[in-house]
Amino acid sequence: MNLTDPLRVIKGIGEKTERDFNKMGLFTVEDIIRHYPRGYDVFEAPISITDLVEGKMISIEASVISIIQVKQVRNLKILTCRVKDSSGSLNISWFNMPFLKNKLRMGYHFIFRGKVVRKNGVLVIEQPGIYTREEYRIKMNVLQPVYALTFGITNHAISKAVKIALGELELSKDYLPKRIVKENKLVSYKNALEEIHFPKSPETMADARNRLVFDEFFGFTLALMTLKEKKTVWTNQFNMTDREDLTRFISELSFRLTNAQDKVWKEIKADLTGSHTMNRLIQGDVGSGKTILAALALLLTALNGYQGSLMVPTEVLAKQHYESLTGMFKAYGINTLLLVGSMTASEKKKAYEKVKTQEADIIIGTHALIQEKVEYNCLALAITDEQHRFGVRQRESLTGKGDHPHVLVMSATPIPRTLAIILYGDLDISVVDELPANRLPIKNCVVDTGYRPTAYRFIAKEVSAGRQAYVICPMVDESETIEAENVLEYTEKLKEAMPADIMVEYLHGKMKPKEKNDIMERFSKGEIQVLVSTTVVEVGVNVPNATVMMIENSERFGLAQLHQLRGRVGRGKHQSYCILVSGSGSRETKERLEILNRSNDGFYIAGEDLKLRGPGDMFGIRQSGDMEFRIGDIYNDAGVLMKANEAAKGLTEQELSTILKENPPLAERINHFDMGTL
Repeated sequence: MNLTDPLRVIKGIGEKTERDFNKMGLFTVEDIIRHYPRGYDVFEAPISITDLVEGKMISIEASVISIIQVKQVRNLKILTCRVKDSSGSLNISWFNMPFLKNKLRMGYHFIFRGKVVRKNGVLVIEQPGIYTREEYRIKMNVLQPVYALTFGITNHAISKAVKIALGELELSKDYLPKRIVKENKLVSYKNALEEIHFPKSPETMADARNRLVFDEFFGFTLALMTLKEKKTVWTNQFNMTDREDLTRFISELSFRLTNAQDKVWKEIKADLTGSHTMNRLIQGDVGSGKTILAALALLLTALNGYQGSLMVPTEVLAKQHYESLTGMFKAYGINTLLLVGSMTASEKKKAYEKVKTQEADIIIGTHALIQEKVEYNCLALAITDEQHRFGVRQRESLTGKGDHPHVLVMSATPIPRTLAIILYGDLDISVVDELPANRLPIKNCVVDTGYRPTAYRFIAKEVSAGRQAYVICPMVDESETIEAENVLEYTEKLKEAMPADIMVEYLHGKMKPKEKNDIMERFSKGEIQVLVSTTVVEVGVNVPNATVMMIENSERFGLAQLHQLRGRVGRGKHQSYCILVSGSGSRETKERLEILNRSNDGFYIAGEDLKLRGPGDMFGIRQSGDMEFRIGDIYNDAGVLMKANEAAKGLTEQELSTILKENPPLAERINHFDMGTL
């Protein structure tokens, strides 16, 4: 069996199962063995019924003392029986498992394992696994892998496929040079794969994860190096000089540039008027004023007779930038143009013509800017906003529209500078590390779920004063397996809790683009007062009138993401607030969320999060929205990233050639590298 073989070569995977796996993005043997567990389950010794704790996953050893009761609720069959041990008794229930009637007979003795929940004031166990003593003994104190699943695929199906694949794969030879394995104290690749899926202990799993994280970062660095080697430092062929109109524009702004903005603007201007083409990243915390720097760069470009483009991740944000820049540049005779996917064919055709003939000086849009039909007349500056939302190839597609234009990318993701140098290795880096003086700091509070009624009253009070609010939920709809607030149910609950004249709507990533744009536009216009959403609002709209950000189940988000969400408020002249609602009472959760409570500085938060979690966090839950590594986390595994970076850069040509020969899938990924796919 080879890594590149299709999944159907694995015994037990037929045509239908393969299609289900394909829906998860798993097509080859390598895909399945790199579908790492998202966590591990540990079967502990059974406890007495009287020792049950609400919300905990536990096991009890008990006898069935009642016949199975079956109740039909809509399309759900609920099975219930009562069990007893020496300390007491309780009810257990299952959903849509009618076959259990034959297994659970009165007097039979089993070990039941499931989550304890409170229903109608009493504790019950829902949907537990059923084991004999011998079956349970085999599983006890062993880390059981838990995988991300889709409909039709069970945890057991993935576990079984992985076990078969690992048993038949020829992985005796490690593709990494022996000296790198030894210098970095790494286990072998084969051992790492076996232990990440079926660990003998927490220690062997941690060693396996360390090796696989190293491999991801090693491949990432190799890809970046390859990209950099292909890149040529181009001579600046756009004759740009500083302009009086630009000085006037800055002097007429309603605010003064901060020292940080002024410093970064001088770096950008030096690039634009210098001898070589600019290739620069602006890193700045949410609200630090990166957009005005982009506006200055675009204005200087247009005043010198060239075209500039600004690519952003959402249509709503593109429209906001278009309206803002159109107003700013009107007095200077600069023509701005909007180009987004939702425009009609005739609208796009007219826009293409204006871009081609340079009737448009500045073009603002989404991915529509890099469509094949878009021909620029003399593109001299290409800007992408929210860098982590665009891959390297998308950025290159935009720059490929011109003849080696200047490149400026902006990111609000707070990454420590040492990591940024590695991650954005093909760019010069500028940091805007100061907030505008007139920006009121956001007031934060961390509360438990009992605070909700007070929070709702506070939101209603803010709305009555003419303000707006966001409420963030971690899920779109209800899940039988995850206890967390979901957007659809929460919206209905909030509509009931709020006064009738307050418009409450929802937004989530599963909605069609047109629906999402419509909701965001209505919210930005003030037609919707409270928006219940998933993290889809993390990037993409500027609503200065929004003053409250309430985040449910805040313990389920990474600190960097919570900070990004909080950055949706505090953009106007009014005092803003962030309410972090935690469903967990653990000391670790409180300690982590307190970091956000104490500070609004994204770079400080990223650094503190890194310190708090430390390297080699056992389960490696990565922050979402940064880089799409399968197992690595750029904050949590910063130390491993540094080592992998050093190792990749220290390779000899012979070693590199051998690595790519021994690991064809890695060579393929490097060859088709896009930021976020390794």
